[in-house]
Amino acid sequence: MSDVCDLTNKQCKPCEGGTPPLSPDETNLLLQQLDGWIQHDQRIFKTYEFPNYFQTMAFVNAVAWVSHREDHHPDLNVGYNKCSIEYSTHAINGLSENDFICAAKVDALFNI
Repeated sequence: MSDVCDLTNKQCKPCEGGTPPLSPDETNLLLQQLDGWIQHDQRIFKTYEFPNYFQTMAFVNAVAWVSHREDHHPDLNVGYNKCSIEYSTHAINGLSENDFICAAKVDALFNI
């Protein structure tokens, strides 16, 4: 998983309308660098599980901090002991490298 470190060391770049989303080959290559993320309908997602509500919310707050720093925000679905995260780049109606950078950074948070 050394390639994931490459993603965690990158910074998100603004995407503008007219920028093409990643191709299926580019998406698959980047997806292979992540652990447990699934691609569906121009989105990537993963569910994280926790022993209790406090740890779930601590993780959600850490994800919010990363999202703010990268200026790239996921959709979150939060429950008592789990959090599902979904990334897509809305400005281009598809996936960008930003989605994979943030996914790698979220995985790094979970593994602290």
